[in-house]
Amino acid sequence: MGVLQEAGKILVLNAGSSSLKFKLFNLAPAFAAGVGGMIDRIGDTVNSNLQAKDSSGSSTKKWTEKVPIKDHVDAMECIMGFLGDNVSKSIHKDVMAVGHRIVHGLDIHNAVLLDDQVVEKLRVAATLAPLHNPPGLQGIAAAQKVFSGVPQVGVFDTAFHQTMPDFAYMYGLPYEYYEKHNVRRYGFHGTSHKYLVQTAAKMLGKQPEQLNAITCHLGNGSSIAAVKNGVSVDTSMGLTPLEGLVMGTRSGDLDPAIPLFLMNKLGVSAKDMDTILNKKSGLLGVSGFSDLRAIIDHKAEGNDRARLALDMFVYRVRKYIGAYTAALSGHIDAVIFSAGIGENSSIIRGLICDNFKVCL
Repeated sequence: MGVLQEAGKILVLNAGSSSLKFKLFNLAPAFAAGVGGMIDRIGDTVNSNLQAKDSSGSSTKKWTEKVPIKDHVDAMECIMGFLGDNVSKSIHKDVMAVGHRIVHGLDIHNAVLLDDQVVEKLRVAATLAPLHNPPGLQGIAAAQKVFSGVPQVGVFDTAFHQTMPDFAYMYGLPYEYYEKHNVRRYGFHGTSHKYLVQTAAKMLGKQPEQLNAITCHLGNGSSIAAVKNGVSVDTSMGLTPLEGLVMGTRSGDLDPAIPLFLMNKLGVSAKDMDTILNKKSGLLGVSGFSDLRAIIDHKAEGNDRARLALDMFVYRVRKYIGAYTAALSGHIDAVIFSAGIGENSSIIRGLICDNFKVCL
């Protein structure tokens, strides 16, 4: 057995509704990344497949194969079989801990061991993140079955924002809804926002606690955070990932009376309205396209609805940057962009920062 196998490994899992992503890290040398990949189309036993890649050696290895996967337990066992065949025959013994990325952790503010009490809290949070937490719980159950007795650790998208003051996370609703039903702003993309703060501070020669910044995670799902002295003091997403910016298929901020008006006017159910707001709105609803690259192309061809969608997206981001500038008392060390749009589109970054002195 080699040095890396003797030192042990950490397996990181990210469970989606129909997918299970994985990444293996070696404890020595310090958390060196190994093979990673995903099983996609879980539940569709005809089309489900495993894709994996290992870039740790002198050349990149890639794997793709069809695998009939009916549920997340099946997926976990398939991943273990793959790792046993391609990484280590003793993979069950090599893995010293399993990490899980979970979207909603209510008021959990750090990475924690996933004991029965925490898992029950995640079940409660599933009512607030019905598309995200149930698959996460399935991933936890699958890993616990395969790695009996191995520590399971949860990392939460909501955790970074638990430093928000109460006047930032509370809504203007009867207080009893907060006490009885946990209705408050939680925020999301926390692992991304935290990474941006730590990395930007290092680039600027500061400690994270010395940094004031506005972090912009701009992708199909987008959020912005105001960071004061290295911690989140406000963020654009709320009780759910629906609030805030205009997103690929999500409406973002809107008058709360609009859904009620449309439900009465059109006779649609609460479930249908949830689908409209989460999957048929945003850039898609305005322009017919959810991908901002397509919107930019169609705007160039003279499509006015594409122009409108682009303008709405940019304006909402600028509006939040302005609001968070005020929340940080005008003291900003950096405006940071990340995710698919923020990192890769110089066009969007330019439009957002155009003639916006605080960005310079």
